[in-house]
This record gives sequence, structure tokens and C-alpha cells, in this order.
Amino acid sequence: MAANYRLEAPRLIKDFLSYHQNILNHSPRTVEGYYLDLRLFFRFIKISRDLATVDEPFDEISIKDVDESLISSVTSSDILDFLDFLSNERTGVHKLKTKDETNSGLTAVSRARKLASIRSFYGYLTKVVHVQENNPAESMSNPKLKKALPHFLHEDECDRLLDAVSGPYEVRNYCILLLFMSCGLRVSEMVGLDLNDISEDSIRVHGKGNKDRLVFITPEVREAIDDYLLVRGEKEIEPGHENALFISRNACRISVRGVQKMVEKNLKIAGLDTSRISTHKLRHTAATLMLQNGVDVRTLQDVLGHESLNTTQIYTHVEDTSLREAARANPIAKRKRGRD
Repeated sequence: MAANYRLEAPRLIKDFLSYHQNILNHSPRTVEGYYLDLRLFFRFIKISRDLATVDEPFDEISIKDVDESLISSVTSSDILDFLDFLSNERTGVHKLKTKDETNSGLTAVSRARKLASIRSFYGYLTKVVHVQENNPAESMSNPKLKKALPHFLHEDECDRLLDAVSGPYEVRNYCILLLFMSCGLRVSEMVGLDLNDISEDSIRVHGKGNKDRLVFITPEVREAIDDYLLVRGEKEIEPGHENALFISRNACRISVRGVQKMVEKNLKIAGLDTSRISTHKLRHTAATLMLQNGVDVRTLQDVLGHESLNTTQIYTHVEDTSLREAARANPIAKRKRGRD
């Protein structure tokens, strides 16, 4: 982790993060995100309470001295001031430098994420360890998000993309693209696939939050995997990478960036807009095609491994028969390489 909360965080925040990592089994990346959001918040609180000087670089303000008294003194007004700070440059405070910064500060999505971290932290204090009675963020609404129509490929565009695949890695790249558009994998899930994750009619996917799910595949997808396995079997794999399904030209497990570059290259060859379509949009393409062909949302949620934001239930479980139907419902999953 880039930020080491075990060394930098005060006791209550450290316990909160440890609870998420070791009890809720959240990934290190998720835990780091919570820490960075809380560190940002309590840096702001220290400045607003005159516990740090305005001459001190904002990103160097330590929160290690943030104690229970300061944490419990936070009010809803403090949180609203913080959200205002995220939206607009504050007098005497260095402007935040983040990848999602806009001319007017952080986007609504980023502000909502930071508010969620604060709400979760105070929820932990009130409901888990019971060191505080009220959660100052509990009743606060999230910043209103702009609703944009998501981009995806139509079926004929999927065909164009798959037809565009050629070259020395044609069989591998075709298999990866077909899995994206038929099974809706995340790019991190794609590169994490191992040989022993492949079964006759399904693949075991290691998803977010260290959760595994079973995704059923059609005979055509299985054929594409088998074609690739024949080619893969001819290569000498670097030690430590023998179980990786998808191998790079360097004989190692293919990287996220390697897959992204491959997708971008083939999108260009197919004459598709690379500014509009990415690996994640290929995942959304799979979801859209399934919905368009009769798969219900609850089944799709299980297929994609989506975490529910509206209920306490993390996943909506359905019968395997429905999952098989979801795999068959996507027309791209029945696509053969080198068709006439």
C-alpha cells in the first residue's frame, strides 16, 4: 500500500481500517482508499480548528495526533464545510492535487466517495465499538450525480472488433475480447485467471473484495479458450507464472496495462472510438447485451459480481440454471473465430 495506515493513523482510525481488512475481508486497495479519504478529512479538520498552520503543506499534515476527543467533536456542519472545501479552493490552503480534479474542485463522484468513507467510519464508532452515540454523516445525502448514458458496443460493433483481431497473438487476443464481451469480466479479473479456474462450462472468477464467483460459458467461448490453450502450450513460461491463463510476449502473466493496450489497438483497427470504449466498457457491453436479450437484473448482478448499494445483502444469489441462461442469452458468446 502506498500509504501505511499502520504507521501513520491514530488508534481509532487504525482499528477501523483493520476491521475492514481483517473482519470484512476488504481488499488492501479498498482499505487504502478509506484511509486516504479519512486522512484528507482530518487534515481539513485540524486546519479548521487551528491545530495546523496554513504555512504547513497540506499533504504533509500528520493526523497521528487525532484523538477520540477531536473525532467526537466533528459535526454535520464540519462535514458540509469539508465537502465545500473539496468543491472549491479554500483560502490559505493548498489546492488538492488529485487525478479527478476539475476546475471547480473534486467531482461529485469523488465527493460522494469521501462522504461514504466518513459515514462508514462514524458508523463503525457508533455501531461496532460503541465509543460514540451519533454519526454526524448518517442522515446526509450524497452529492447529486450527473446521470450519463453509459457507452457500450452494439452487436455489430462487437463483430467488427472480433473480426479485427490478427497477428501473432490473434488466438489469445480473440479469446480475451470474447471473454470481456460475453462474460463481463473486469480487466483485473481477466489477468488474474489461472489455468485451474477453467472448467468445462464455467470459469471461476476472483472478484473484488477477494470474493469468487462462478461464470458459465457457452461452447463457443470454451472453444476459443481451448484454441488458445493449444497455442499457449507451445510456449515456455517463466517460473512463477506457470499457472497464469493469459501469457504476455515476455512469457509472464499478462498485465492490466498489457490488456488495455491490446484492446485499444484492436479498437483502432476496427475503426471504433477509443475515447469512448475501454476494457470496462467491454464489460458493460456484456451486461447490456444480456439485458437486451432477456436476462433479469438480479441474475445479471450475480453474473457480474456487482456489490449492492441499496440493500444489506452483498450479492443476489440465483440458481445455476439462471446463470447458464445468462451465458447463452448473449449472442456474442456464440461467436466463432474465423467464421465464414
